[in-house]
Amino acid sequence: MKLLTHNLLRSNVKGVKKGYPLKIEAKTVEVKETEFNADFIRGMLDRLDWPALRGACAQMDPNVKLPEKPGSSDDEEFLKLVHHALVELVLVEGALICPESGRRFKVENGIPNMLLNEDEV
Repeated sequence: MKLLTHNLLRSNVKGVKKGYPLKIEAKTVEVKETEFNADFIRGMLDRLDWPALRGACAQMDPNVKLPEKPGSSDDEEFLKLVHHALVELVLVEGALICPESGRRFKVENGIPNMLLNEDEV
């Protein structure tokens, strides 16, 4: 699961009001290099929840340091750093945890299982 996906996911367990951002418990993280597309990253900057991205990035790889606030969309080094965080860091095995209910959603082979049990709907 890429952090681009994580930035869009939330818990829909019954009784949960916000369910976002999901905490990441990483067991296996891989870096999968992809072609840098500056225009794509620029287009995503306004859509991202920056604090959620920073927190998720720190949970996946503490060595990747995103700045407190987004940088300039003209700064190619900043865009490359965001590209790395959003699309190259991949959570292969682990869990996503609802910040309100504590419900754990398993991530296996890079795929988060967000299905709810009958009593959670």
